[in-house]
Amino acid sequence: MQKWHHIFHKNTGLSPYIWVVFYILPFYFIFRSSSTYEVVIGIILILVFFACYVLSFISKGWLVYFWTSVQILISITMTMLFGYVYFALFLAFFIGNIQNWIGFVTLYAVHLLTTIVTINFGFVTQNPIFITQLPFVLVSLIGVILLPVTTYNRNKRDKLQGQLEDANRRISELVKLEERQRIARDLHDTLGQKLSLIGLKSDLAGKLISKDPDRAQAEINDVRQTARTALKEVRDLVTEMRGTRLEDELFRVTQILKAAEIDLFLEGDPRMADISLMTENVLSMCLKEAVTNIVKHSSATTCLIAIEPSPTEFVIKVKDNGVGIAGESMYFKGNGLRGMKERLEFVNGVMEIVSDAGTMIVLRVPIVFKQPEKEVVT
Repeated sequence: MQKWHHIFHKNTGLSPYIWVVFYILPFYFIFRSSSTYEVVIGIILILVFFACYVLSFISKGWLVYFWTSVQILISITMTMLFGYVYFALFLAFFIGNIQNWIGFVTLYAVHLLTTIVTINFGFVTQNPIFITQLPFVLVSLIGVILLPVTTYNRNKRDKLQGQLEDANRRISELVKLEERQRIARDLHDTLGQKLSLIGLKSDLAGKLISKDPDRAQAEINDVRQTARTALKEVRDLVTEMRGTRLEDELFRVTQILKAAEIDLFLEGDPRMADISLMTENVLSMCLKEAVTNIVKHSSATTCLIAIEPSPTEFVIKVKDNGVGIAGESMYFKGNGLRGMKERLEFVNGVMEIVSDAGTMIVLRVPIVFKQPEKEVVT
């Protein structure tokens, strides 16, 4: 059985039910009538409208359109009999919460047309209630025109924002999975072969220790050297996993360029608070590779590093005045450039190469802002 608090629509919360407080207003129009028969009919219509309004929120499928159609008929009747046009605002708000595009357009068109026709009918018949409340009737008509569209667009925007947040969470999980797999590959490549070699040489030394002590000692020395090599590679791997801040990398590339007698010009602030450590680490590695290529291949005398943040992306430009890159095919032939491209793709970034009076490498990574979690009212 559905609990009472589940009748609140997830996109609208309590707001449609707060509107129910204003249901006292139609009673004022009803009791102005001198006919007891009309008063009874009016009370029944109000109660039926209220019931259908609640049912339309908790129903699914074709029942939503059925209860909404009943509400439209009641709204038309209340407008023509008692001059009460404000049920149209309740309907306009609800129609805006319909997510199906065809259903929304159909009900919106029907509701707008019937509202305009009934209001015109009231003015044509010179209903005194319409004349006395003319400004409010016009405001209601404007609400019927704008409220469904604004509500529909707001809900659609919220839905897209939710989908974007879900996609970002999935991307984050995929990034973590890829990082685990990379660490597993690096550990296997680093330790697997050397540990196997240590095991084999240890067994061999154990067999030779009584037969050929000198050879056994040589095998033990090999084991010691292999273990030291493995330890060094593990330390290098851990250091790489810790990541590098762009500010620290800029200090190192400054020293490299200074040693190569290449003048460095820096533009922008390297301290980036709105970017993840993984993305900053990727940019740092790409920057290091770009500067290394300048030192090795460009024959340049100056190097410009420009950091250009924007609301949607971070851009780093590395430009030199060297010999340039001959042909776009070099983009794929160089292992360093290919590695930079692959690293950037891992964080949804791109790399551009411009060879004109030197070489300029443009690194772009998007900024994804985490939306604050909405407080849940219980």
